This record gives sequence, C-alpha cells and structure tokens, in this order.
Amino acid sequence: RSLRQELRHGRLALAKSRSLADFIVQALAALAIFFTLGLAAYEALLGHITIGDLTAIYLGFQVGLNSLQAILQSLARLYEDNLFLAQFYQFLDLEPKIRKPQHPQPVPERLQQGVSFQQVGFTYPGSQQPALTGIDLSIAPGQVIALVGANGSGKTTLIKLLCKLYNPSHGKVMIEGIDLEQVDPVAWRQQISVVFQDFVHYYLTARDNVWFGNVDLPMDSPAVNEAARLAGADPVIQRLPQGYDSYLGSWFENGKELSGGEWQKIALARAFLRQGQIVVLDEPSSSLDPLAEAELFSRFRELLNGKSAILISHRFSTVQFADYIYVLDEGRLVEQGTHTELLKLQGQYAAFYKAQAAHYQEDVQKK
Repeated sequence: RSLRQELRHGRLALAKSRSLADFIVQALAALAIFFTLGLAAYEALLGHITIGDLTAIYLGFQVGLNSLQAILQSLARLYEDNLFLAQFYQFLDLEPKIRKPQHPQPVPERLQQGVSFQQVGFTYPGSQQPALTGIDLSIAPGQVIALVGANGSGKTTLIKLLCKLYNPSHGKVMIEGIDLEQVDPVAWRQQISVVFQDFVHYYLTARDNVWFGNVDLPMDSPAVNEAARLAGADPVIQRLPQGYDSYLGSWFENGKELSGGEWQKIALARAFLRQGQIVVLDEPSSSLDPLAEAELFSRFRELLNGKSAILISHRFSTVQFADYIYVLDEGRLVEQGTHTELLKLQGQYAAFYKAQAAHYQEDVQKK
C-alpha cells in the first residue's frame, strides 16, 4: 500500500506539473492570438489596412501557429524518445566483464579428467554476503552428480560459475587441468547444455523451440525430432494442429499455449539437441507429472549417452539417480557421498529426505 501511494503521488505530481505547463502555454497562445487579431482589427478600423489584409493576417497567423505547435510537439517527442534511447545506447556500450583471453587454451574435444572446483568462492557484485565459500568438488567424465540444499544455498550460483557467466572471486574452476579463465567463454559454453528453472518460452514454432538448442544444425535436421522424442516432447508436438510448424504461446494468431510440464519437455529437448559434454538440469522434472518423470529417468543414462550431468533438485526421486551427491548450506559444502552413505550419516541430507518421505509414510499408515 505504501508503494502504491508513493507511485500515485508521483503520478499526480507529474500530471499537475504537465497540466500547469499546458495551461500556461495555451494561455500565452490565446493572449498572443487575441492581441494580434485585436491589433489587426484596430488597424483595419483606422483604415491603415483593408479587410482583405485582416483576413490574410488571420489565416497566416493560424498557419504559423499550427506549424509552431507541430514543431514543438515533435521536439517534445524527440526529447521523450531520447530518454529511452540514451538508456538503450548505454546498454549497447556496456563492455562484457567475461572476456576472451588473448591466447585462449583450446577446449578439449572430450573430457578425460573432468571438471573440478578448487576452493571456489564467489560474491555477487554489490553484495557483502558471499554466495559460495571454499567449494571443493569434482565431476568425472560420464558421471552424474546432484546438488542438494535449501533455497539460497548456492546451487544455481555454482552452475553460473561453471557456465562462465561469472568468474570466481576466489579459487579456480579447472577443466582437464586448465583454469577456466584461460578458455574462450563462447567455446566453453557450447560444451554445456543447461535447463534452468526459469527457462525461456519462445513464442515461435515448436521446431524453432527445439532447434535453438543447436543452431549449427539445419532447421529440418532429423536430430530435432530425435531430441524431442528423447525428451518426451514429440507426442506433445504431434498433437498440435501443424505439428512441428505450429506456433507455441498465445502471442500470435493460431498459437497454441502449452502446460507447464509440456513447456518443460520442450526445454529438455532443446538441451538434448545441444552436443555438449556436460548436461545441467535445474529442477528438470518440477512441472512433469509422476508418470512422465518416471519415463524420463528410466532412460536417463541413455539420454546422456556418456555425458556428464549435474542435477539440481528438491525431489529425492530425482536425486537418487545421481552417482554422487553434494549438499550445500549457505554457500558451503557440508556433506557429500552417495545416497546410501548420506542417509547413514544422519546429517542434513537425511533430514531433508525424511521430511519429504514422512508425507508418503503417513499416507501409507493411514490406509
């Protein structure tokens, strides 16, 4: 309510100042018109000018006034547009902080040693509280790991460092023994397929939505259909009026809006189409129904096809597919191990698991 009142008062102040300015301008214009016409009429009464001169003066004055108003309105619009254009050009002038090194190391075509985080710490710009502190973890080739923790524990931040969207404030991220800061960021990002929780809904055709995962392929490549099939999106697309040529979303005429789970299948297909060496899935089944989730993870190893994978999830039915699990708490790595080892540890992971399993156990006991 306080914010709404502040916005309302601000809008009223702007409206008052604009109304006052308009009134003053219109009043001055009216005075100028009456003064000019009165002076011309007076001169006509004295016989200094004719009635025809008076008519010509009136028409010329009207044309001149209209032209002046049009010029002033155009200048006002230019000024208002410039306020937005100035911000637009400031945005275009921004220089990326993640730059390509002068002599970048080549990205390995196939990971042999994997990826490792060595005492990695990170603090977001403008923040005093570190998001990550002293993180040590490794991802072996073909290994599936899971990141578990409460909201705000640093899971997504760790992925952003892996994708080289930021550089670590402390420590190093290593690939095949090479510091990630010595690698071309664009070349490295091509090796990673990521589906974040807030993945993008492209209001274009279904084929476009999948093809954006790897635009180096021809748009009509059979790989697009294969990726959709692997992600379980092919049946969804086939039910659309024009199949893969159907527009998604409600922005355009004849566009078809999908459910949350169907959009998530499209995003997964986009990730599977990308020929990267690491697949990152942030809550990959949060919008999927239980049957779709079971079908996805029953073929999960087949879908990966030997790639490494990182799962971020609060659903332990998903986490259990991982080979190794890392538990984060307030930006620190507090536990690590397999699902069985972490349950025996009776720590934070076990507490999360029991809290989630308790609801199912209660239902079973009641029945």
